[in-house]
Amino acid sequence: MTRINLTVKDFEGQILKDQVGSIAVLFRAEWCPFCRAFIPIFETLQEAGVPSALIDLNEFDNPLWDTFNIDIVPTVLLFKDGKIVQRYDGVPGEGLNAATVGEIISYLKP
Repeated sequence: MTRINLTVKDFEGQILKDQVGSIAVLFRAEWCPFCRAFIPIFETLQEAGVPSALIDLNEFDNPLWDTFNIDIVPTVLLFKDGKIVQRYDGVPGEGLNAATVGEIISYLKP
């Protein structure tokens, strides 16, 4: 299973709304050290058979900051059948960790 890299256009119109099944989407920024540290941990979702995707929020004018009320990166949103069903916001000064990935797997794996 290959990880997907999303762009703003993927959140416009029907692309994610038409998504059947589950996907974990990591909202990250290249300038964030906590995001860089979390990516290898997040990628273990693929090994567990959980579909996942990355979206880069490198620019502060990216509309997805507001669309999904992202106040901190990394943040992971879980989508089921095109709807947000859970979110994991990074902890200031810590980010996210392997326990978060374990929760995601438990939540999304059938």
